[in-house]
Amino acid sequence: MSAADPRRWWALLVLAAAQFMVIMDTSIIGVALPEMQRDLGFTPGDLQWVFNAYVIAFGGLLLLGGRLSDLLGARRVFTAGWAVLIAGSVVAAAAQTAWVEVLGRAVQGAGGALIAPSAMTLLMILFAHDPRELGKAMALYGAAAPAGGTAGVFLGGVFTEWLSWPWVFIVYVPIGLATLAATGLLPAVAPRRGGVDLLGAVTVTAGLALAVFAVVRAPEAGWGSAQTLLELGAAAALLALFLVVQKTVREPLMPLGIWRVPRLGSANLAMTLLGAAWIPMWYFLNLYLQQVLGYGAFASGAALLPMTGLLMVFMTAVTARLLGRFGAKPLIGGGLLVLALGLLWLSAVEPTGSFAADVLPASLVAALGMSLAYIPAMMAAMSGAPQEQAGLASGIVNTTYQVGSALGLAALTALATSQGADRLGDAAALTGGFSAAFLAAAVIAAVGGLATLFWMRGANAAQPRREAAQKVSA
Repeated sequence: MSAADPRRWWALLVLAAAQFMVIMDTSIIGVALPEMQRDLGFTPGDLQWVFNAYVIAFGGLLLLGGRLSDLLGARRVFTAGWAVLIAGSVVAAAAQTAWVEVLGRAVQGAGGALIAPSAMTLLMILFAHDPRELGKAMALYGAAAPAGGTAGVFLGGVFTEWLSWPWVFIVYVPIGLATLAATGLLPAVAPRRGGVDLLGAVTVTAGLALAVFAVVRAPEAGWGSAQTLLELGAAAALLALFLVVQKTVREPLMPLGIWRVPRLGSANLAMTLLGAAWIPMWYFLNLYLQQVLGYGAFASGAALLPMTGLLMVFMTAVTARLLGRFGAKPLIGGGLLVLALGLLWLSAVEPTGSFAADVLPASLVAALGMSLAYIPAMMAAMSGAPQEQAGLASGIVNTTYQVGSALGLAALTALATSQGADRLGDAAALTGGFSAAFLAAAVIAAVGGLATLFWMRGANAAQPRREAAQKVSA
């Protein structure tokens, strides 16, 4: 068993700041989207690329980030990721056209793809000596996610209402520089010999990006059109090529044997469907508040604070205790079903609705479900991986969440658009589109919950943390 690092709790603050910023990057733009649409000329269908460009780069490159973290040393990759994120933030803030904005968001996503798996690897190294400390550290690290979501929603409203939307990106520069200055608190990890599977990285990223692009364009081109079928077929071919490459190259980006790790497959399926349900809900709820209820940017951000506040409180004070008592399986499955209930409730929104009746209670139920499922799914996916594959396991679970988010948002945006969500100024049509998206997200969450309860192997509540510690100390 390794000795405890005396600076580990200070280092956890740095890692939690990284988690905070990566999640804030997805939430801070929500209330700014209408302003960005007007200033940069995005169409209603293309507006989602402000989000999806980040998510595709993030999700598509996470496996590469995890592999680089294992090979080059987690602290080096963590530091490089912050430099890339700061550069992307500057580009996004300075954008004068839609395509430059999308480019800046993609660069931000690439930085996040280096930060997330290296941060998780460093956390496992710092706290592997004590399963109880590891559980506490994971809870605090996980709580940084809803905290980032809360701050993003609030700051996005403040910046958009009283400054301008570029400030939702400018804010990353001083925070990023401060985090870089504190990386000396993190443990130095020696690099290991090995190669980088660039072909695998290119094929998986291109395949995911093309799949999302095809789904986004399908309503306009037609789901059965030759263009859509060709794009989806090419995406499937690229992803199949990725799997072939992983079986044949000497040092693959994702050794397929890792899927023999207990609960990795079922936990990642849960994370995929969790992202596919949660992120579209957040996206369309922002649009409903502003485009139907007429909220301004600050009021819209403030309206989402109860939901994100509940997430932070439950993840910090409740979920970790429930995980220790009941284990991962009932929390993940039950959390997804509770999320489905909240989304079903949201699908009943009205064109003449109100925040108190149509948004607040349903969003709190949905947030409760998310808070129950997210950390247990993350820990279940990471728990059985050996230390030398910690970055890879982290990259996989983050990838599945981001891929689910991107594909879910693309598909539900297509559905919402087909039901009237592109008819700006028509409250009834907009509400009909948003309602259809909420209902479809509820189905996705319900499928995820049932799949977890029926498929995931049962586990003792403390087993994930014990397994992680044993793998590291072996």
